[in-house]
Amino acid sequence: MSVPGVQVVAAADPDEQGLAAELRKLKIARGFADYRKMLAEVRPDIVAVCPRHVDQHRDMVVAAAEAGVKGVYIEKPFCRTPAEADEIKAACRQHNVKLAVAHRNRYHPTLQAVDQLIADGGIGRLLEIRGRGKGDRRGGGEDMWVLGTHVLNLMHYFGGEPSTCSAVMLQNGHRVNRHDVQEGAEGLGPLAGNEVHARYELSRGVIGYFDSIANDDTKSSGFGLQLIGSGGIVNIQCDKDPLAWLCPGNPFQPTAKPRPWVAISSAGAGKPEPREDLTEMISHHGSPARDLIAAIRGDRQPICNVSEGAMTVEMVCAVFESHRLSSQAVAFPLRERENSLTNL
Repeated sequence: MSVPGVQVVAAADPDEQGLAAELRKLKIARGFADYRKMLAEVRPDIVAVCPRHVDQHRDMVVAAAEAGVKGVYIEKPFCRTPAEADEIKAACRQHNVKLAVAHRNRYHPTLQAVDQLIADGGIGRLLEIRGRGKGDRRGGGEDMWVLGTHVLNLMHYFGGEPSTCSAVMLQNGHRVNRHDVQEGAEGLGPLAGNEVHARYELSRGVIGYFDSIANDDTKSSGFGLQLIGSGGIVNIQCDKDPLAWLCPGNPFQPTAKPRPWVAISSAGAGKPEPREDLTEMISHHGSPARDLIAAIRGDRQPICNVSEGAMTVEMVCAVFESHRLSSQAVAFPLRERENSLTNL
């Protein structure tokens, strides 16, 4: 996918074969083993922080900000701890860098159709928000980090900022203890648990729940969140097309009548999708890229910005802190800015 007015000029990767493959893919000539050298020599306007290994994210963003870049597009998870998020936010603020997080579902135009449906009373009174991870072999702590952050970001979008979190983490049925904690995959830091259950009080007056259980037999179909109202349910399936579905009717009232699920397009429930560019704009990250450029030019924050990225990190680490405190509710912002699993 190409973005109007943008030219890819260089790539950095310490893996020689990986760098060569990326240069061929991007059809560019300039490659660097050290990203710091690339920043110094190329001086790009925008950088994409692409590694899945989150332990490098803080250093890469701070280096880019100090090198004078105007914008950063970063893979999720955003970073490992609230402390790292604080440092990234400070660097972006100091150097006026616009940062966007690759929670691509946040840019989907169907979200505005869901907003309007709720405002019009299409599901009655919104009662709760229920989110799930993929529930595959990574279920629990790892699923919450690598995929659940998409869900937590959407929970934040629909429910507002969290004020408290209470949670429990289990390993094969017992409460996670210090003997269960290991270094997580992909540079996630201390991690444990193949089952996570979290509850968030949200500023718009609803409770949000996040659950992830390893190998939960849902075939990953639970990945997303449900907006449960007194008059219906909106089911949002992350990275799927259609993104959202409506099941009208009181979900707590049994009925012999069928309750079909109705697809929600960017035009509304039960209406054909008028946009033909959703694959390019959402799946291929076209909308986030264009929005980041517009944010730089307009001196505004991107749609899914540095503060939203930091909040997903805080929501994850709040689970660790609540579990450490015997599942007590912990308040936001967290007083503990590191990973609480190191202190179990």
